[in-house]
Amino acid sequence: MECPNEKKQATKDGPNPPEPVGGHDDTFVTLPMTSRAPRSRFPLSEKEPRAIYQLVNDELMLEGVARMNLATFCTTWVEPEVRQLMADSLDKNIVDKDEYPQTAELENRCVHMLADLFKAPHATSTIGTSTTGSSEAAMLGGLAAKWRWKSKRIAEGKPTTTPNFVCGPVQVCWEKFGRYFDVETRQVPMNPEFLMTPQEAVSHCDENTIAVVVTFGQTFTGLYEDVAGISAALDQLQERTGLNIPIHVDAASGGFVAPFCAPQLDWDFRLPRVKSINVSGHKTGLAPIGSGWVIWREKRDLPDELIFNVNYLGGQLPTFNLNFSRPGGQVIASYYLFLRLGREGYLKVQSATYAVAQYLAKRISELGRFDVLFGADPNAGIPAITWTLTSDNQAHNLFDLAEELRGRGWLVPAYTLPPNQQSTIVQRIVVRHGFSLDMADLLLGDMRRGIAKLDERPPSRKLFASEGSTFNHDAVPKVPNEDVGK
Repeated sequence: MECPNEKKQATKDGPNPPEPVGGHDDTFVTLPMTSRAPRSRFPLSEKEPRAIYQLVNDELMLEGVARMNLATFCTTWVEPEVRQLMADSLDKNIVDKDEYPQTAELENRCVHMLADLFKAPHATSTIGTSTTGSSEAAMLGGLAAKWRWKSKRIAEGKPTTTPNFVCGPVQVCWEKFGRYFDVETRQVPMNPEFLMTPQEAVSHCDENTIAVVVTFGQTFTGLYEDVAGISAALDQLQERTGLNIPIHVDAASGGFVAPFCAPQLDWDFRLPRVKSINVSGHKTGLAPIGSGWVIWREKRDLPDELIFNVNYLGGQLPTFNLNFSRPGGQVIASYYLFLRLGREGYLKVQSATYAVAQYLAKRISELGRFDVLFGADPNAGIPAITWTLTSDNQAHNLFDLAEELRGRGWLVPAYTLPPNQQSTIVQRIVVRHGFSLDMADLLLGDMRRGIAKLDERPPSRKLFASEGSTFNHDAVPKVPNEDVGK
């Protein structure tokens, strides 16, 4: 039955639909489709589901095509079986292990599989957990490092008020960790090589350093930081000073590609100093968005103080997540993918993304306008391409090209690098599963057309007023904040 107030609202906002003459109205003559959609007030009456679905679906038409978003690291293509498992698992709360014990078992299996993939010394007896993403996983790794440091300081009778962690250019989740959990962030400024060096990492450490966070797949460029080199430098620091500083590896992007495409790289639990690793299941792990993992080298590396036991869901439940209730579908989908692909399948999928990325890097370089800073070398980084303009081309800039590409549906971000390289503007593409060679050719064609248009009609706005003038930082946006990342 129609609510009188809503009938009046329909009259105010637009003509009332005609009365039905029998059967069902056409969707587009019903009240939801012939009046303005509620925006600030909670609706009064119920509506027919078909019309409301159409209304919401039509609004979502205004969004971009996810697979054309070359800024995001997140999964945008999945197999039909993954979609079905997600639908089948819609009502599963993974934290309720008493009610959904098999979902909990699949999570446990995934933890052990990842420990094996990351070369844990005792994979079947390690500890870890799924999370809503690698940001939560990173924070759990950071909290464990803080609590290990705190316990050691208390045992030594030393103060625990000024913890810090050392990192290079990181994703914003680490800045959040520092602020939310009162840990000083000692971020090494970006050098001309774009990566934190072992020497820089060690120079920022002291007795209050809870960990060095090494990024294995940098948000800004796609490059891997030198985990083995930083570990060796910390070994030398310990020999000189006695400081035993652990490493946490943020492998959000690289953790599901290096084990398959660069297995010779020492970055994981093969290095004894690496105590924890976070990885994103919904990035190169290929799972739907909402999947992250953190794995500790050994059970003792996760302090007992961070584990809570509750009994109000029907049984004794240990939990050490920042969130409590969480959907189980992403873990179930991850287990499916591990079984479906295995090492052989992941190697094929990730090798294909590297092949497309390297093809793009070559073709972008051949355009003659850009210097490719990173071209998807599997031994040096993830399947991504990062480039900047050649120094002699300032008629238009990368932000202008990004806008031209957006007009064709492509999201290819342009941004400035962090301090001390903030005068460098780059563009970056992350090549994900589902981005084919044919799509790469379509993108290249649109890049050529965009460049030709900008050459013919350069924009009036310029970042450089004249040759030799000072760079205007306020005229450009900063690096996109993701999860352009996690």
